[in-house]
Amino acid sequence: MALTTCKSMKETRGHNTIDSMFASRYVQCELPKFTIPERATPKDAAYQIISDELMLDGNPRLNLASFVTTWMEPECDKLIMSALNKNYIDMDEYPITTELQDRCVNMVARLFNAPIEEGEQAIGAGTVGSSEAIMLAGLAFKRKWQNERKAAGKPWDKPNLVTGANVQVCWEKFARYFEVELREVKLKEDYYVMDPYKAVELVDENTICVCAILGSTYNGEFEDVQLLNDLLEEKNREKGLHVPIHVDAASGGFIAPFLYPDIVWDFRLPLVKSINVSGHKYGLVYAGIGWVVWRSKEDLPEELVFHVNYLGADQPTFTLNFSKGASQVIAQYYQLIRLGFEGYKNIMANCAMNAKILTKAIESTGRFKILSKEVGVPVVAFSLLDNSDHNEYEISHQLRHYGWTVPAYTMAADAQHVTLLRVVVREDFSRSLSDRLLTDIKRVLAYFDARPSKLIEAVTAAVVEENKEQHLEMPTTPDAVKATQAFNTVILEHVACKKKHNGHHHSRSRGGHGKKHASPKANGVC
Repeated sequence: MALTTCKSMKETRGHNTIDSMFASRYVQCELPKFTIPERATPKDAAYQIISDELMLDGNPRLNLASFVTTWMEPECDKLIMSALNKNYIDMDEYPITTELQDRCVNMVARLFNAPIEEGEQAIGAGTVGSSEAIMLAGLAFKRKWQNERKAAGKPWDKPNLVTGANVQVCWEKFARYFEVELREVKLKEDYYVMDPYKAVELVDENTICVCAILGSTYNGEFEDVQLLNDLLEEKNREKGLHVPIHVDAASGGFIAPFLYPDIVWDFRLPLVKSINVSGHKYGLVYAGIGWVVWRSKEDLPEELVFHVNYLGADQPTFTLNFSKGASQVIAQYYQLIRLGFEGYKNIMANCAMNAKILTKAIESTGRFKILSKEVGVPVVAFSLLDNSDHNEYEISHQLRHYGWTVPAYTMAADAQHVTLLRVVVREDFSRSLSDRLLTDIKRVLAYFDARPSKLIEAVTAAVVEENKEQHLEMPTTPDAVKATQAFNTVILEHVACKKKHNGHHHSRSRGGHGKKHASPKANGVC
């Protein structure tokens, strides 16, 4: 809308007159994008215009790319709203909120089998998310390693950290921000997590810790922390080292204790010194809360803990962020006491069941290979068996037409040639939504099956372009028309052949023992 129109409306109707919201000058003028507007906007108009723009955002519950919680009970929403104006760091001003955080730390530490006595305070902190929690844990490892090296009179300027190439990007950030060499164990096809044997080979006297992931971002798979602990204990004995383990349980920390209690991955293993978990993932809280817990006080160097008294009392703090909203801490405590062990177990079991059903349904199409595991975070990761005519990125794009956000991405090094799609099954992803997603995936496949193959499209485009360059007209003679019709018939037969055979192309079973029918293309059918 031109600026003169806005001015003329202001002159004729008055500055504060709004007869109709959508006829007012506030929704007819271009919104400010680079400078603060000179005049105020009425609150109802400001709300309306921002609300209208936000309608173009995706639906969070259909965002299957995210592990982050997108639904909570209305009662918890009320608690969150009532605490929006509380700054958690003002511990003296909000002592009850501080106590709720301490209770959460104790519950999480004991859930992970920390060796603490009855009534003893666990060592840990609430964070903005697992990224901050990882930074804190990494700093603790680095400082403790440096102190040991200085005491022994050895160089302490070249620390390194061993991980798998499948770690979340926050580990790369930690290494770069805090000047730690990141040693990555590369992946390979059909093995998409860190190999414990290769990880231990990379360990030396400068290694501050080895990071294991309980729930890979790529396919939800758990790494074998117990095997890593055993191998690392042996190397520590042989080389006289003291290299510990950190477990990044951002996604799986609220899964394994409830569904897989027999998997030993936590403080039951002696080398596991710290664990992080995302409360805003399967901890079932909206975005903005994570937790880091340590095995004991000795694993968190005291010089990293700061004490401030200018907020009313002495307050120890170990966080990268200072000011932080109290709402998510309160919401986490609500979920822990509201659901209890039984409630979390039921929700996680339901997520796992829906993931299993969706996995079998996608596999039954005969078009995909499943890359996720039955034991792990409830995600469904899958890739095309044949991507010659369409790829995973195109499927992801087409699913957006139905409202779904299903990410397509490549695996980490050295398996970048593997492209996959991933569906995160959260608490609010119901069986009916799962059925609808499968229906839409089949629609997308049918859409691609109905198109000519990429080869035919390329040949047709080349012929058309060549005709343009040679200024040839459309065929009009009987022989030319007959030849064109014959070419079109070949295309139609090819499309029909694709549609006939695509539904009968069976994948190997997840164990790799099933038979695979020969491709129609390989037999020269299409």
